[in-house]
This record gives sequence, structure tokens and C-alpha cells, in this order.
Amino acid sequence: MPSLSTKRAALAGATALALSIAAAPLAARAQSQDEGELDNTAPSARPPAQQPQPFQPLSDQGITLTLNYTGEAAANVSGGLRKDAAYAGQVYAGVDFDMDRIAGIDGGTLHVAVTNRHGKSLSALAIGNNTSVQEIWGTQNTHLAILTWEQHLFGDRLVVEAGRSQANIHFLNSPLYCQFQGNSGCGNPTFVFKNSNFTYFPASSWMIHAKAQLTDHVYAHVGAYEVNPDRKQASDHGTDFGIGNATGVIVPWELSYESGEAARLPFRYILGGWVDKGDYDDPLRDDTGGLAILSGRPAQVRNGRSGLYFRFEQQLTRPDPTSKRGLSIYGVAMTNLSGRVEESRFFDLGLVQTGTFPGRGEDSVGFMISDQRFSNLAMQRMQAADLAAGGSGNVSRHQVMMELSYSAQIGAAIRLSPNIQYIHNPDRTGDPFRGSPTKDALIFGAKFTVDALKLGL
Repeated sequence: MPSLSTKRAALAGATALALSIAAAPLAARAQSQDEGELDNTAPSARPPAQQPQPFQPLSDQGITLTLNYTGEAAANVSGGLRKDAAYAGQVYAGVDFDMDRIAGIDGGTLHVAVTNRHGKSLSALAIGNNTSVQEIWGTQNTHLAILTWEQHLFGDRLVVEAGRSQANIHFLNSPLYCQFQGNSGCGNPTFVFKNSNFTYFPASSWMIHAKAQLTDHVYAHVGAYEVNPDRKQASDHGTDFGIGNATGVIVPWELSYESGEAARLPFRYILGGWVDKGDYDDPLRDDTGGLAILSGRPAQVRNGRSGLYFRFEQQLTRPDPTSKRGLSIYGVAMTNLSGRVEESRFFDLGLVQTGTFPGRGEDSVGFMISDQRFSNLAMQRMQAADLAAGGSGNVSRHQVMMELSYSAQIGAAIRLSPNIQYIHNPDRTGDPFRGSPTKDALIFGAKFTVDALKLGL
């Protein structure tokens, strides 16, 4: 096992190398155009004609390329299980085919994307909680992440997409969330993954979703995504299209009231939820009715859960109507409606100021705080494990995660986001038989992204 100093030296070297080639925001369809998201990125002070353009050698043929890299470093300097450091990264390569230009199919686009994720999770190594402080970690392999056909109909008032993709890049996301590095907010509020089979990027499965514009400002959005445990296996690379082990579908939905991009203070107010008709493991009981965490037996398999959420995004200030400088706020409230689940409710609140200092119109600073409340079933499980290890059974019901971050745009291709994260009452998921409470954790992080097509190579 390498020493901590060796790990940190390697981490620093890797980060320095990555920063030398720079980074820009992940352009993956994790923030899809048809989602109608609030755009909070301030334009540059330079006239549009002087803006660096991505290298797109096939654009005249209707082919748009994407190639970028995201890296996230994190070091636990206090609390948790132990002091340590970890690094996780993702390569994203995508191509969009404009089928109108290529084949005369009006409104049609074919999307293809492949990812490679690598590295380790600091939460797994040194904190032991159930929510990663590096949102880019997960599905650590090379993966066919997206293979879909998107069709715009009725003058773009209806958009339908089908193929191989994930629920979380179409529902429950916002560019404001990924001002931050921790998975409590970026890329989606973590509650939905703890309490349902909500599919997540880049683990792809069969899906279809449609978004309809009902009025100038009201939208309805619904989808259906295959639930298949095979898609979460480390050996799955997204190229197995079989559905033999599928256990059902999850149906997310949203109704939204949106201002549109032309508004002086853009906003979105969204009521949403999900109906999960897939199998899942009981959070407490094993297949004989005992406590699974003590017996070591397989968990009881159940089917059917549902949940509800309300979320909003609102720009509060915009001194210059020709600029998107200003302060934005977002919030999320989520609850479980049915099923035996890990968490009973979740709150998330964040502030993002775009345009910070003179000459730094594209930089942003943000603060977020989330509160995860564990269910009675999860509390019984954690208390039983604590008592079995000689502890007092004193387990906190709430895990509170906070993050302060600054995102600096460096040239056309680089975005660097140092951050400080704090976890109050880290849960016991990663070390259930610890026998004593896990100390509050203080984490220093650094997130960076690079858009290779904007490097001017």
C-alpha cells in the first residue's frame, strides 16, 4: 500500500499535469438542450465575433464533435475515518449527427457518446458515507453512455428522444448544481438514487422521454427507463443491449413553469416525481426476515417505490440586462411516497453568483447546503450494527453536507474550481461496525475541466 505522502505526491503530480493541458465545462449531454435549463454562465466581455470557436472540422457535413475531460481531486484533512486523498476523472467523447443535413430528416439528431471513468472515491476510502464528495466517480470503466435518436416535432413544441441513455441527464438536473463538486447536489440531488432505481450517467439502458410545451411557459415532461441490475455491474460497458434480467421500469415526470432565456431574471419552478416499478433490496430485512446486516444473508427483494419533489431556480439580480452577471438561487425538496426506503426526505439550497471581480465576468462563486434524513428502517440497520460492534447505538438521523466553491474560467478551454466541503454527521454506510460515531469531515477539493476542441490545437 503506498504511503499517504506518496499518494498525495502522485495526486499533486496528476493534478498539475492535467491543469497544464487545462479544462472547460463538461459539454456532455448531462445538461441537454431540450431540458430547457437556466443558463447562468455569463458571456465574455469580448464581442461575439472574437469568441474562440471550437474545432469542428465536420460541421459542414452536419457532424458536431465533443471531446472533454473532467478531473476531481479531494483530500480529507480532518474527521471521517482517516486522512487520505483521492482523484477521479472522466474522458467524454461524443458526436451528434444532424440528420436533416445528412439525410433530409427534418428535426432529427443522432447522439453517440463514450466515456472512460477512472480513479477512486475519497468517500469510500476515508469518510465512509453514502454520498461521494467527487460527483464524477461511478461506473469506472469505458462505457457506451449515449446512443439515442432525438426528434423535434410541431415546431419544436414536442421533443422525443429514445435509445440508450439515463434518467438523470434528462430529469432533476441544472447547470447550477454542478457549480459544486460533491454528489449531494451535482449532478442531481442524491436522494433520488438512494430511494429508487433512477438510472444515472454513464450507465446506459433502454429509455424514451418526451417534453411538450403546453403554453408559452408551461412544459410537461415524462420518461420511461429500463431497470436492469446488469447495467450497474463493473463488467458492463454499455454494449450489451439485452433485457433478459430487467426487473421493470422507472417513470420520472415533471411539470414546469419556465421564463425562457429572454427574461430579465430567468426562472424555473418544477413539480416532479417518479414511479419505480423495478426490483430493489430491502434496506433492513434479509430473505428470511432477519436483519441482513447482522445475518450476512441476501436482502429481501421488493418491487415498487415512488417519490415526489419540488425544485426551483431563480436569478435574483442582473444589473445589466445584456449580461447574465448576477446572483441566482436554487432549492430542492424531496420526499418518499411509497416503498421501503433508505431516506425519508431531502433538502438542498444553493446560491451562485456569476461575475465576481472586475474582468472576471465568467467566474462564479457558490455555496450549497443539503440535509439527508434517514428513514426508520435505515436507522434500525445502523443502530443494530453499532450495538453489535460494542457501540451505544447512538446514530444520527441527519447527514448535512456543505460546500463553498469558486469557479475560474481560464482562457477558452479551462475551468478550475477549488472548493471546501464539510460533512456534519457522516453516515455509517461504508463502515457500519465502527462502534463509534464518525467525526465531522473537512475536505479540500479541486475540480477542473478541459474542452479539447477549444484548445486551439
